[in-house]
Amino acid sequence: MAVVAAAPGGDSLSARAATMRESLQKSQTITDSVVSILGSFDHRLSALETAMRPTQIRTHSIRKAHENIDKTLKAAEVILAQFDLSRQAESKILRGPREDLESYLEAIDQLRRNIRFFSSTKGFRSSDGVISDANGLLAKAISKLEEEFKQLLLSYSKPVEPERLFDCLPTSLRPSSGSPGNQGDYGGKNPSSNNHPEHHNSNLENAVYTPPALIPLRVLPLLHDLAQQMFQAGHHQQLLIIYRDTRSSVLEASLHKLGVEKLSKDDVQKMQWEILEAKIGNWIHYMRIAVKLLFAGERKVCDQMFETFDSLGDQCFAEVTRSSVSVLLSFGEAIANSKRSPEKLFVLLDMYEIMRELHSEIETIFIGKACAEIRESASSLTKRLAQTAKSTFGDFEEAVERDATKTAVTDGTVHPLTSYVINYVKFLFDYQSTLKQLFKEFENGDEGGSQLAAVTMQIMQALQTNLDGKSKQYRDPALTHLFLMNNIHYMVRSVRRSEAKDLLGDDWVQRHRRIVQQHANQYKRNAWGKILQCLSIQGLTSSGGGSSVAADGGSSGVSRAIVKDRFKTFNMQFEEFHQKQSQWTVPDTELRESLRLAVAEVLLPAYRSFIKRYGPLVESGKNPQKYIRYTAEDLERMLGEFFEGRNVNEPRR
Repeated sequence: MAVVAAAPGGDSLSARAATMRESLQKSQTITDSVVSILGSFDHRLSALETAMRPTQIRTHSIRKAHENIDKTLKAAEVILAQFDLSRQAESKILRGPREDLESYLEAIDQLRRNIRFFSSTKGFRSSDGVISDANGLLAKAISKLEEEFKQLLLSYSKPVEPERLFDCLPTSLRPSSGSPGNQGDYGGKNPSSNNHPEHHNSNLENAVYTPPALIPLRVLPLLHDLAQQMFQAGHHQQLLIIYRDTRSSVLEASLHKLGVEKLSKDDVQKMQWEILEAKIGNWIHYMRIAVKLLFAGERKVCDQMFETFDSLGDQCFAEVTRSSVSVLLSFGEAIANSKRSPEKLFVLLDMYEIMRELHSEIETIFIGKACAEIRESASSLTKRLAQTAKSTFGDFEEAVERDATKTAVTDGTVHPLTSYVINYVKFLFDYQSTLKQLFKEFENGDEGGSQLAAVTMQIMQALQTNLDGKSKQYRDPALTHLFLMNNIHYMVRSVRRSEAKDLLGDDWVQRHRRIVQQHANQYKRNAWGKILQCLSIQGLTSSGGGSSVAADGGSSGVSRAIVKDRFKTFNMQFEEFHQKQSQWTVPDTELRESLRLAVAEVLLPAYRSFIKRYGPLVESGKNPQKYIRYTAEDLERMLGEFFEGRNVNEPRR
């Protein structure tokens, strides 16, 4: 039954397969027909393209020709425009810079642009000729510009009057009014002056200096533009020469008006000290004005005029200032290399101080390779001044110890050497920080303070040694000790009242006060020991047959003759002492009164006791007033005339 049922289904499948074969055959036939048609189109298009190619070539050529014509016309327009601009520039340049300087500068810029244009334009056969003509015109333009720059710079470069410079200084540094030559009173310091440079300098730390405008600010931009044109034209050397010659002579004139002189080493050596000291004081002030005002002002002008000019500004500044700096520093070198003497120490320290004060500004103002020599010269002078000052300090100690002046102070007062040395030392302490810095430079690892203290003690010891030698000139031992007492007391008192006490210390003060007291005691012993023996009871007993009576009228074995002789000897010696020692001097009031009191405390009680005990013995005889000439009050009054330094011929008070 299954086989019989399948027969009708198999026929159906066969029929379908046959239908599909027919459809595929038709599709193939259609495809072949389409391929044949497309092949025919391709053949026709190829033929069309071949036919159109000549036309396309002609069209492209025409388009290309039009583009080339447009480019040529445009290039011609640009070139013609450049020619037009060149003619305009030439017209302005030929008229010169005086009529319209700004237009003249614009014309030069335009000419440079034209030269660059034709230099970069390829294929223009006349470029070389155009460039040559333009360069020739540019050279003429720059030549006229140089002259204009020179004239403009010269017309606005004038020496600065001293009064204008003084107005730029802090009030404390301005000269006193009415000073001759408008230079003010800037004299150097000396040990007797009342100046205190360290306090003075501390007040100037925050002082304001306002450099003057050496060239009007409104002119500087124009000068800058002129200089820039010259710089771009390669005229560096001409620019440098014009600027140097103009500004350096004006700077020198400003310093000359201020009072700066060009002095040689021989000039300095021959000059009297008082004149030289004043010139050194002025030099210190001139250095401050030159660096803080004039050189600072010149640097400002150079920086503005030669901005973006590479190192030309530094070169110009160095050339302008070199001669003026040399004049100032050469004077300092002449002082530093001159013969050393104690009085020069303070001016050397003043000069060293100003060079240290100006060091940072010199380094800032004279910056750059071109100024290296100037910076080195300033630094070298500072070191030389320090070395000379240190050597002079050492010379002073030796000079004090070796001082062999035979001038003796006959009244035993303070010796001129003592007052000079003490004033010298006290004045040194006004330079304490400077001296510490100076010693620090030469003593590795030492802050300078201990070295200064050691040198000061050595000077004081040298003075004492010298005074000991001078004291031996006196024949009277009492005057020897009075002299030493006066001088060492002066040293102690001066140290106690000055900053030297902090450096030398309380031990030094106390030790030397004891030395003063020792000499006072030695004076009393040598001066009054012998006269006090006249008031002693020893030796009053008669050893012969002379008259001897008791003090109360009875016999006591005391010789009236010996007592009279004692009174007579006392009177003679005291009168001699009064005449001599009233000419001696104890200049310090407190010490003088103290010494009188010390003598009175020994002499008057002894005299009162002697008169009380032995006076009646003389009074009972003939002419008692011949022997007892003075009361204790008379002696006390006369002691009040001792140590006054009174002239021999002066009447008694």
